[in-house]
Amino acid sequence: MSRLHGTKDFWMGALRAEGPAFGAAIAEAPLDITVPSCPEWTMTDLVHHLGSVYRRVRGIAQQGGTERPAPLAVPDGLPTGSAVVQWWREEFDQLMVVLDALDPEAPAWNWAPQPKRVGFWHRRLAVETVVHRWDAQMAAAVGEPIEAKLAADGVGEVLDTLLPAGRRVSPEGAHGVVQLVATDAGQEWYLRLRGEGVALLDTDTLLDSDDHHARAHVSGTASDLLLALWGRLGFDVLDVAGDPNLLPALRVG
Repeated sequence: MSRLHGTKDFWMGALRAEGPAFGAAIAEAPLDITVPSCPEWTMTDLVHHLGSVYRRVRGIAQQGGTERPAPLAVPDGLPTGSAVVQWWREEFDQLMVVLDALDPEAPAWNWAPQPKRVGFWHRRLAVETVVHRWDAQMAAAVGEPIEAKLAADGVGEVLDTLLPAGRRVSPEGAHGVVQLVATDAGQEWYLRLRGEGVALLDTDTLLDSDDHHARAHVSGTASDLLLALWGRLGFDVLDVAGDPNLLPALRVG
């Protein structure tokens, strides 16, 4: 397995591309329309969500320590109508200034079973932004797939970060190994499901005696894989062989 290990430059480059694309989509579509991939949200709700995430992460990244931050109060009086687009752009611009200035190795709290470093948030917000860029573009009927390297890194984040942190949607336990293959990115992953637990297998170091035979094989573009894991697409858009009942345990959105 050749897993991507992103860098600050990679994730900041993704944000510089995907942030403006999100901004263009929300400027083009009516803000009161329902977002098809998030039917509980209007476009305004989507903008409020992403801008509020940016504000929250700015505070965490600038805190300068690994202590869990105090709960963030839901802000009152978020803008609506055309003002919400400018509000989001200001939140995005402020986020970029903060993340660009910070060393990814600097201490910063996060909610995952991983080192508490700022680089966690560089990656997290690159993926958060591109998934919601896709949401916004779908609402505006101008959807574009996610760039392959960024999507593959997003798949890796689901498997090495979100699932181990308990962010799966399905509460039901599943047992078995799933192989995922991103056909356009030269990436593959083996994930062992152990009921509520998961383990991402490093196939470069597996021994011949290890039982890593997959019960389900899933392949497709990195973009489709990521969007299926986030619940934006059904797994039926991918090539699936083996036991499809394991796949809901991979979803985080």
